[in-house]
Amino acid sequence: MIPEKLLEILKQDGVVAIATLGQDGPHMVNTWNSYIRISSDGRFLIPAGYMHHTEANIAYNPQVLITLASSKVKGLHGPGAGFLIKGTAAFITSGPDFDLLKSKFDWLRATLAVTPNVVTQTW
Repeated sequence: MIPEKLLEILKQDGVVAIATLGQDGPHMVNTWNSYIRISSDGRFLIPAGYMHHTEANIAYNPQVLITLASSKVKGLHGPGAGFLIKGTAAFITSGPDFDLLKSKFDWLRATLAVTPNVVTQTW
């Protein structure tokens, strides 16, 4: 289940960092909080315009780390809240998850679907 605080963060402006690990080492890519949608089964659906290196890494190792935050959401110790998400990912190029994001982002070439294993509020 996705915590309410995280859903609140997704409604704010902010940067999302997505880390993957491939044959040539770690790689990081960014997107925006407001681009992420949550599927009915609790997966994070992220539009991918480029993310070719990320896609290659996920084909090699599907484990991902994601951080996201907003200074506008009250956190554990005052202004600002953030989360660390550990999960597994896949790139989807057809079907309902792809169609949902394609209807919102016409530049999308794939949907990065992340199944969270651990969701931790970090601040």
